[in-house]
Amino acid sequence: MEHSETIAETPPHAAAADKILIRDLSKAFAGVQALDRVSMDLEAGRIHALCGENGAGKSTLIKILAGVYSPDAGHLQAWGSPLRPGSVPAAEKAGIAVIHQEPTAFPQLNAVDNIFVGREPRRFGGLLLDRRRMLDETRHLLHSLHADVDPRLPVGHFSVAQRQLISIARALSHRCRLLILDEPTSSLSGRETEVLFDTLRRLREDGVAILYVSHRLEEVFSLADTISVLRDGALVARRPAAELDRDALIRLMVGRQVDVLFQRQHHENSAGEPRLQLHHLTRRGAFADISLTVHGGEIVGLAGLVGAGRSELARCIMGLDRADGGTVELDGVPLPKNQPRTAIRRGLAMVAEDRQREGLVPPLSVRENLCMVSRRTLATGFWRRRGEETEAAERMVERLAVKTAGIAIPAESLSGGNQQKVVLGKWLDREPNVLILDEPTRGVDVGAKAEIHRLILRLAEQGMAILLISSELPEILTLADRILVMREGHLAGTIPGATATQERILDLALPDSGRAHCHEEAAP
Repeated sequence: MEHSETIAETPPHAAAADKILIRDLSKAFAGVQALDRVSMDLEAGRIHALCGENGAGKSTLIKILAGVYSPDAGHLQAWGSPLRPGSVPAAEKAGIAVIHQEPTAFPQLNAVDNIFVGREPRRFGGLLLDRRRMLDETRHLLHSLHADVDPRLPVGHFSVAQRQLISIARALSHRCRLLILDEPTSSLSGRETEVLFDTLRRLREDGVAILYVSHRLEEVFSLADTISVLRDGALVARRPAAELDRDALIRLMVGRQVDVLFQRQHHENSAGEPRLQLHHLTRRGAFADISLTVHGGEIVGLAGLVGAGRSELARCIMGLDRADGGTVELDGVPLPKNQPRTAIRRGLAMVAEDRQREGLVPPLSVRENLCMVSRRTLATGFWRRRGEETEAAERMVERLAVKTAGIAIPAESLSGGNQQKVVLGKWLDREPNVLILDEPTRGVDVGAKAEIHRLILRLAEQGMAILLISSELPEILTLADRILVMREGHLAGTIPGATATQERILDLALPDSGRAHCHEEAAP
């Protein structure tokens, strides 16, 4: 593959003892070249952003640095000494810590045990765990991240954002010299993101090397000193962040011009009959007195800070959690509470926020995941009609342009964007009338995000009613006909999509905005 001539040389002042050297790394899987002669330096005291589409090779590079994979060719040097390939202990000894996109916490353990698992301090000659010290250090770490959680509770009780913060605290508890972050803010609120950024800037000042991987380009430009771009497994650019702008970075990532994201589409609202209606829906401790309507052909955005109750509302609508009061109606007919199968049969579908735990069964094949919801219709008695399953899965892969080596490979082997397409595909195969999308583009690259946006708009044009939950305000502003803002479990107000701005949404979403709670404005 021809490499870009724009790759910059390492600054001459950076000594080998103060950086990690990556030289000519190559790695292939089943004949597919994941990395192709990649070389770069990660210097102490600098934030280095790694950008590229899903499938560009970023995750493979991270796993080689962490010792999970051995490269087929090339070598690594850490702080002036060779780094043993394919050894997690060697990577940890070199001070390499990774914060993954999906929370890696043990749900049955509390935050204290998650942070110290495998390296618990002991007392009395090693006879007992030093629980007091573990608890004190955990509280200090969580306080530094502004994480408002009880460290003694099982982590499985926490939200995705809270679990991610615990993973970050675990990584920071190590004396790491290279901190790798893979989409760390995908489940964080704006406030939590700023806390993380402040932490990273302090670590940079303390001489820690940071490799930051994110599809959120505004984060890249806010943090990075240097930006490297991978495309199809090859390094195509390495430049100071100040020398790039957003459009130039996108072109380097995708190798082509992409439709500008986050620019208002000005699609006309062709709303039809009411398809989804909530009447005073309440779940104690999560949200209260929520009334809203979504019409056929309409995209209604649901905005708010993490913890405002948006995901909890979606779960209640779907019947996954039981509401304490109020009703959900589909096409004017009430849904029974806490019966998701009935909701699915009636034409309701939901793409959950946490695709790894609630959207996919990662070890199963792409075909099995795509056909999971519709399996009853693809079976006769106890026998699955595999031929029809295969045809249905292949149609959906083609329809959604899922990049996969085949429908028989495990879904966990796909990139994040393609995994998200599989989650969407399994629901679209049932042709739902109402679709709830909870963070539909979390952790996907700019190209996949554009494809998913176009798909959402196309589904609305075909008459589907869509309730869109997103923490990315530009995404809400791009797609939604109306925007409902939740604050602390209540509806704070409704803004027409044509006149909405980030400032108006945040004014309603922030707890100190001073506005009284109000219900949805009359639907058009």
